[in-house]
Amino acid sequence: MTDTQYDLVVIGGGPGGYVCAIRAAQLGMKVACVEKRGALGGTCLNVGCIPSKALLQSSEKFHEAQHELASHGVKVSGVALDLGTMMARKDKVVSDLTKGIEFLFKKNKIDYKVGSGSIAAPGKVEVKLNAGGEETLAAKAIVIATGSDHVDLPNVTVDEKRIVSSTGALSLAGVPKHLVVVGGGYIGLEMGSVWRRLGAEVTVVEFLDRITPGMDGEVGKQFQRILGKQGFKFLLSTKVTGAKQGKDGVTLTVEPAAGGAATTIEADVVLVAIGRKPNTAGLGLDKVGVALDAKGRIQVDDHFQTNLPGVYAIGDVIRGPMLAHKAEDEGVVVAEIIAGQSGHIDYNAIPGVVYTWPEVAAVGKTEEELKAASVQYKVGKFPFSAGSRARANGFTEGFVKILADARTDEVLGAHIIGPDAGTLIAEVVLGMEFKAAAEDIARTCHAHPTQNEAVKEAALAVAGRAIHV
Repeated sequence: MTDTQYDLVVIGGGPGGYVCAIRAAQLGMKVACVEKRGALGGTCLNVGCIPSKALLQSSEKFHEAQHELASHGVKVSGVALDLGTMMARKDKVVSDLTKGIEFLFKKNKIDYKVGSGSIAAPGKVEVKLNAGGEETLAAKAIVIATGSDHVDLPNVTVDEKRIVSSTGALSLAGVPKHLVVVGGGYIGLEMGSVWRRLGAEVTVVEFLDRITPGMDGEVGKQFQRILGKQGFKFLLSTKVTGAKQGKDGVTLTVEPAAGGAATTIEADVVLVAIGRKPNTAGLGLDKVGVALDAKGRIQVDDHFQTNLPGVYAIGDVIRGPMLAHKAEDEGVVVAEIIAGQSGHIDYNAIPGVVYTWPEVAAVGKTEEELKAASVQYKVGKFPFSAGSRARANGFTEGFVKILADARTDEVLGAHIIGPDAGTLIAEVVLGMEFKAAAEDIARTCHAHPTQNEAVKEAALAVAGRAIHV
């Protein structure tokens, strides 16, 4: 056992943890990062954001070759799926990025400890090394960045073969004839899109009466309509009460959420995607007295410090949306705070994106939230069907919607459903960081023809003066 002194030890090497470690090293700290997976990048890089986007991209190309290229005058015949190659490409993307983070650790002289970390006492981290043995790290500051894990459904046991979490859904051995997705949130719809494009019948079972419940209502309705046209089937206001595995598949038992007679659904594969929970087990938090809230999240103050001096937490283990980019920003800010600088995050200016096709992106308040808070607001909306670039590209469904304060014109929220929505939302996020008015966006010159012009037109529409609709 060795006892090494560090300025900072980060437990968790995901987006929040590794970014925190790098920023701290940039600020001159001696840093160690403890990660048990054996690969840096956390859930996001290894079994989440990155591999799912790789499969989304590949499946889009397969679908395009089958159904869309002909309209562009590109005739393709004999299109066939090579799932093995598609999965190998996904794995290589993950591997290359993981190695890239290891390179950044070496570049910034960060010690990478492969093992499970726990807090033995204030300023002391015990590491059970994957290779065997233990190591004790002494630290002036400790940051917990251990991320989250999937939530299990009662009476439905995930085996990552027939009944899978998002992790198993990334590595199916073949295209299921019928995939049932339990949960109508971002993760389930993205993975459902992958396998739907590759030929699976997809049924989404959602307990609530709508998919993506946190999304702006108008956008959510349009989103469900478009997914329905793509072949998705939806069972809303429905709960899953059991699952029985057979030789060739799974029999799900479902009931109306409000109560009623049970029915069954036959599926080849069931994806359980009903949410995520913070990873706090095994950290020794109860032993050292770190406080958790009612949802099992670590309680922190405005500087990300727990009730235990010198121990901080960021990312999915604390309050707020479970998003990789939220964790990254928190990692930077907490490193700067530990270094004696100031840091701040505007949680109202954190975008969320569903990477289906079309993409759906949002930032700030929804109409429902503004109404509930009795905020007077104006709406500006512009359909992609009226945009030149959308017409040229051949995808015109969806719209941009901007919500602005009725008195000050400050942008309060934006919601986009359409091509590249995740990219288009960025200028609104930047505007909101600087407290921009809708008029500020409307009077900013946008290149023509681009998809971004739809954002400008929606901003113009707030004042009732959109040009092209």
